[in-house]
Amino acid sequence: MTASPLTDKGAIRGTASRVLRAEAEALAAMADCPPEGFARAVTLMLGAQGRVIVSGMGKSGHIARKIAATLASTGAPALFLHPGEASHGDLGMVTGGDVCLLLSNSGETRELSDLIQYTRRFDIPMIAITRVSDSTLARQADVALILPDMPEACAIGMAPTTSTTCALALGDALAVALMEERGFAADAFHVFHPGGKLGAQFLRVSDVMHSGDALPVVAPDTSMGETLIEMSAKGFGIAAVVEGGALRGAITDGDLRRNLDGLMGCTAGQVATSSPRFATPDMLLSETLGLMNRHKIGALFVVDEGGRLCGLVHIHDCLRAGVV
Repeated sequence: MTASPLTDKGAIRGTASRVLRAEAEALAAMADCPPEGFARAVTLMLGAQGRVIVSGMGKSGHIARKIAATLASTGAPALFLHPGEASHGDLGMVTGGDVCLLLSNSGETRELSDLIQYTRRFDIPMIAITRVSDSTLARQADVALILPDMPEACAIGMAPTTSTTCALALGDALAVALMEERGFAADAFHVFHPGGKLGAQFLRVSDVMHSGDALPVVAPDTSMGETLIEMSAKGFGIAAVVEGGALRGAITDGDLRRNLDGLMGCTAGQVATSSPRFATPDMLLSETLGLMNRHKIGALFVVDEGGRLCGLVHIHDCLRAGVV
């Protein structure tokens, strides 16, 4: 096997264009005419009392693993089961309340045979994703989702390319349809994505705010000497002026500078900024960070619907959580 010289960049870009166009045409064909049985497949998954067991071998196995991960992260309990491991004891993971989703481009993958027989023996619903409508997998399935019979994108027409792209996209379509049928919303999405950038986008103030004894709280008639001690002890550079549990004002470093003359002869209520900006527990942390940035402040007190102080969120809390 000889390598072609990598000097003709135009030819290389042409290869990229040809591959992408071939796969796009297959996806367009499937979009124009979604597989028969798609709605029934979604209904079977919705009715499952257990999980969606997704399996495939080789490249189909890689796609199956991704489909299982997408289903699980969007509210449909799912797991990937390697067909080889299934034949050596892991079939015990499959129960009567599950639904199996099996992938095979040819529909004749011998490693899937034990899984197919198991689903038929114990009356476990089985959905097939395959390109061949009269294959063993398609014939045995309760629902067969047939992929478009389009050529693979590689030069020899054999490497799984177009077929795996179509299977992956069909898996995404199943996951999204299930999401919409279940009314799966952003709040639920955050439950399954607590880490990383996605998790940070859905964090709320209540997830990170300081509360209880950590809050720097003084009464309106507290002397500024005692107020400064409270501010220093809590370390946020801010103090809440609270009366009857309600937030009446906030004292920041800016308030201290504006009242330097005679500061120690004042009370907290005299120095505080009345009606300060605040956050609520259910605000998105990203929204709170935007509020801080717009008004050039480093911390916000958190109040509930009744105006009672319940927490404090600092800009460092947002940054530690990954909100930028």
